[in-house]
Amino acid sequence: MATASDIKIGMCIDMENKTFLVVDFQHVKPGKGPAFIRTKLKNLENGRVLDKTYSSVSERIEPVRVERRPYQYTYEDDLGIHLMHTETFEEITIPRDLIENVDLMADGQILEVMFHTEKEVALTAELPPIVDMEVTYTEPGVKGDTASTNSLKPATVNTGATVRVPLFINTGDKIRVDTRTREYYERIK
Repeated sequence: MATASDIKIGMCIDMENKTFLVVDFQHVKPGKGPAFIRTKLKNLENGRVLDKTYSSVSERIEPVRVERRPYQYTYEDDLGIHLMHTETFEEITIPRDLIENVDLMADGQILEVMFHTEKEVALTAELPPIVDMEVTYTEPGVKGDTASTNSLKPATVNTGATVRVPLFINTGDKIRVDTRTREYYERIK
């Protein structure tokens, strides 16, 4: 058991037999009255984010031991997404909805899968923050479009996903995409 004062971003806690990830927290010491902790918790089963306030810094919480392991994407079928551990070569299958922005995942992509160590259950899987992709189709750029233009156009990348890119990007260009926001990051020379 731990207390609410031990809460940190990225920590997993058990509440009502569900696993929650601490997305944000704020320790508040008002001028009048006792201190309290305001948190944002993400339910790892359904992805919903809820606000929870711990009225006392000594209030008990139940931390959950989690482990992050590297897995490589191999293929997808009706059962789900098949991954292989990069060191032990153990294969697992996880549901598609555990991965955010799954359409940005390319063959052989390395993912970081978070496991509940006591139950040995996959909680989430994350793509690297930035991935390299090739633009397979976009409308051609027009002479005069420069890097300083703030206009964006849709582009289809090699995984089939559509991202918004600047006007100077053409079919065949290699780009970097931020997997958290699905935004264009930079062009690779």
